[in-house]
Amino acid sequence: MYFRKEWNTTGVPLAYLISFRTYGTWLHGDSRGSTDRNNNVYGDPFYPVHPEWERMRQSQLKSSPVKLNRLRRKAVNDAVTETCILRKWHLIAKAARTNHVHVVVNIGDKSPGAALNALKAYATRKMRELGLWNRKHSPWAARGSKKRLWTEEDVDNAVDYVLNGQGPDLD
Repeated sequence: MYFRKEWNTTGVPLAYLISFRTYGTWLHGDSRGSTDRNNNVYGDPFYPVHPEWERMRQSQLKSSPVKLNRLRRKAVNDAVTETCILRKWHLIAKAARTNHVHVVVNIGDKSPGAALNALKAYATRKMRELGLWNRKHSPWAARGSKKRLWTEEDVDNAVDYVLNGQGPDLD
């Protein structure tokens, strides 16, 4: 496959890799490390493992951590597709897993933050409509990731990661 190596100079990324986690599934102090809004620059180290900090965060949760079972994953994937159709975004790849969602999407010059919020809102609405989420709070952790993909190689790598780098198929 041909990869365009030069930098995209249009000022608009070719696509975004948008990722968001389910509520309560990755807390500060977790063994995987963690970041926050003050320690979130690419390349910065994660906060160290801290079991007491993680237990304190667990005690503050509004509910148990949210897991996406097969029905919820299908609802989320359907909502992602519907959101992209409605917003006229070009959906390139998607994967709802048990505790997170990845979407590779071309949103043109739209705000990636607005896209993230729309994807989470439509997914929540779809789960509510199907009776798969009945809590008042969101099933999603605050914020999410919006990685800019500037080249075809970036897009190809993100698609490969979303479709093939998430472990075995769940359905």
